[in-house]
Amino acid sequence: MALLKLSRVQKIYKQGSIEVPALRGIDLEIQPGEFTTVFGPSGSGKTTLLNLIGCLDQPTDGTVIFDGRDLGVLDKKALAEIRRESIGFVFQSYNLIPVLTAYENVEFAIRLVKRYSDNELRTRVMGILEAVGLSGLEHRRPNELSGGQKQRVAIARALVKEPKLILADEPTANLDTATSEEVLDVMVKMNQELDITFIFSTHDPKVMEYAHRLLEITDGRISQDKRREPSGALH
Repeated sequence: MALLKLSRVQKIYKQGSIEVPALRGIDLEIQPGEFTTVFGPSGSGKTTLLNLIGCLDQPTDGTVIFDGRDLGVLDKKALAEIRRESIGFVFQSYNLIPVLTAYENVEFAIRLVKRYSDNELRTRVMGILEAVGLSGLEHRRPNELSGGQKQRVAIARALVKEPKLILADEPTANLDTATSEEVLDVMVKMNQELDITFIFSTHDPKVMEYAHRLLEITDGRISQDKRREPSGALH
């Protein structure tokens, strides 16, 4: 069964009396474990699509089914629960809490889930920090970390609850080429080892090299849907 299914999805924003269509009828299925990149020019609808999938917004028309549930019929509390339990987010600006250490930033995400004892929680946080290559840096705050290290903390925060889906919006935009490759290798490793589904929004050709599937969005429509053998480092 598809993890995600969008049918005839439209999103129209209103600016006063003017309607601005962002998505114009999206039909899409994402299977569990896919590593998919969504690309297209600025304003094409990429971020809008991720916001709908991530329960941060709702379509004007059409349906979004995530893990067998129709997101359009759920209230705000139920949507927040899905975001908290089943979806991880990685952003280009990292969105770390500056007064918290790397450990505390990751711990904060898993405490929200409320299903682990303190011992289990510590084991999971330290385990995921090690998995993303941050052993020994857990007590550093964001201003003591490089851009690549900050993004690794953000990835660890998204992964620690073992979500079914991770949405990454331009995750390499603020990183140099070498650091981008290191961060992408971490995400590929987590995709392969934990079978977590990844959907990226990007302009970065390097990210596209790692993807199993390329979705091009043009003027709010899917203009290309191509499956391929990835050429990124870990594949």
